[in-house]
Amino acid sequence: MLPPRKFCTYCGGRLQRVVPPGDHFERDVCERCGQVHYRNPKVVVGCIPLWRGRLLMCRRAIEPRKGYWTFPSGYLELDETCVEGAAREALEETGVAVDIGSLLALIDVPQIGQVHVVYRARAHSGDGHATEETEETVLMSEAEIPWKRIAFPSIHRALEMFFADQADGHEAVHTLNLRGSSLR
Repeated sequence: MLPPRKFCTYCGGRLQRVVPPGDHFERDVCERCGQVHYRNPKVVVGCIPLWRGRLLMCRRAIEPRKGYWTFPSGYLELDETCVEGAAREALEETGVAVDIGSLLALIDVPQIGQVHVVYRARAHSGDGHATEETEETVLMSEAEIPWKRIAFPSIHRALEMFFADQADGHEAVHTLNLRGSSLR
């Protein structure tokens, strides 16, 4: 849970926890200007890029979970669609452009205030490289995935869903609630 805010970002007035008119949740509301400060989940977007039947995976160069493996993903930016964000993250983290495909999973992680949106993708090449956020990129088959060194439960579960769909020969859209799951 995030710590409460104390001051209005619009006028600097003190915030109080109240239920605003027409609402049904307590919110931070400025005593001076009346501005309601909503606290909503962050959206994380990512994709599982394939190149010639192998996944383009990244070893994280940043915390949290530096040195652990993931597929390209990160926070959605303002004025960006989920598809645009997933493609941007792939390029930023691997140096490889991708074509975003179908939606794989929508994963709720309420204990940290996040929603993860994961797509299937086709990489334009297999020539990924290290970036500021990535120590290395490697093309991997399912058998080569370092399952005990996957950075986060949402990444682990999305990869499991991806490979299960491949084995079944279909592309399902999965939903998952990781409430209460360990984050490591």
